[in-house]
Amino acid sequence: LVPSLTEAVAVTAPGLLVGATDWCSHPADLAVERVGGTKNPDTARIAALAPDLVIANEEENREPDLAALRAAGLDVWVTEVRGLEQAFSELHRVLVDGCGLARPDWLDAAERAWHQVAADATGQRRSAVVPVWRRPWMVLGRDTFAGDLLTRLGVHQLYADHAERYPRVPLEELRASGADLVVLPDEPY
Repeated sequence: LVPSLTEAVAVTAPGLLVGATDWCSHPADLAVERVGGTKNPDTARIAALAPDLVIANEEENREPDLAALRAAGLDVWVTEVRGLEQAFSELHRVLVDGCGLARPDWLDAAERAWHQVAADATGQRRSAVVPVWRRPWMVLGRDTFAGDLLTRLGVHQLYADHAERYPRVPLEELRASGADLVVLPDEPY
């Protein structure tokens, strides 16, 4: 029920997935049953597929949907990713512990690459604001995966110290923020 985790499983073990959300667009040729969105999955359809494991995320998926899947007798694992190191450990947990796969080489390569990025991150820092939703406008705040990645790339996220993880910010304030960069997500909002 999480597009990024769908991609990780599909790349690691093609054919293992039986279902994915309508938003799971990678790999492009993923031919599995579509089960609705991350926020509105068709829990009856998922239960009918009888998967060994349902993979979810604490931010992407709603607790009532996960409870319905558990009530249908399904094993549901919920991931939490607030930073890069946690992303690596959750990917290992899902792929190795949850799916019973060998640790993929690409995961080790990704860890090495990010450690090299951290070693190379020097120079002038740029500032950024990252809108993640509109109506109302919301931006990345504190304690987020994307914010952690930006910091590792040498980008100062203007709302990183905000009390909320995803603060609502008036558009006028965003325009006046003085950010060097505006980083936009690639998903529809």
